[in-house]
Amino acid sequence: EDGLDMARVEKLSEAGVDIVVLDSRNGDSGVQVELIKKIKSQFPKLPIIAGNVVTCGQAKALLDAGASALRVGMGASSVGTTSELKAVGRPQATAVYRIAKYAKEHYGVNVVADGGISNSGQVMKALCLGAAAVMVGSLLAGSQEAPGNYFFHNGVRVKAFRGATSGNQSRANSWEVASGVSGAVVDKGSVHSLVPYVTMGVKHGMQDLGTRTMPDLHQALRAGSLRCELRSGAAQKEGAVHDLQ
Repeated sequence: EDGLDMARVEKLSEAGVDIVVLDSRNGDSGVQVELIKKIKSQFPKLPIIAGNVVTCGQAKALLDAGASALRVGMGASSVGTTSELKAVGRPQATAVYRIAKYAKEHYGVNVVADGGISNSGQVMKALCLGAAAVMVGSLLAGSQEAPGNYFFHNGVRVKAFRGATSGNQSRANSWEVASGVSGAVVDKGSVHSLVPYVTMGVKHGMQDLGTRTMPDLHQALRAGSLRCELRSGAAQKEGAVHDLQ
């Protein structure tokens, strides 16, 4: 498999890709460390996003190997069951904050928040905690461009959505334990209207915070002028649509 991976990386490099992403539920493995080293030895200028990680120790192993950025998240996916099945993972906000702080201070690299982001408010939270980018699988699920077929459930148009490690995806390897589920999400229309809507929500969030750019946002976090607080159950209810019939 290692030879196959390197052959794919070579083809991708020839095609002119901007960056290579290594996709693994747990990036803290000798396999990924060695693959990063091999890629960097043959393609030293090719950026690599490695992961996933949730602790500074995991991050250090990949960054020392030559990773250009990290994906952060384990057990936070909207269709993942890692936390229930394996009791392994970390609360996503804590993981993003800790890894982003460590990676920036010690290596000068950024992180990508990966897991459970389904709206612009959650994108804002990830960015405010130090992430430079986000993965948005569940946010885009249900869009016209997403894979899967539409069908109606209780009169609502929905589309099938399954995790990459769900039972449907893992059956080819009978020994592999599925750590994801399958389901359906409501039709969200085209990404051509969905993405601008989400982007505008993030822009309004940054405007309300008084930050013009991402560097400004992260500088405010490091300076302590940007603060995150825990909300009680009552506060969460008040912050959402409520008391309507």
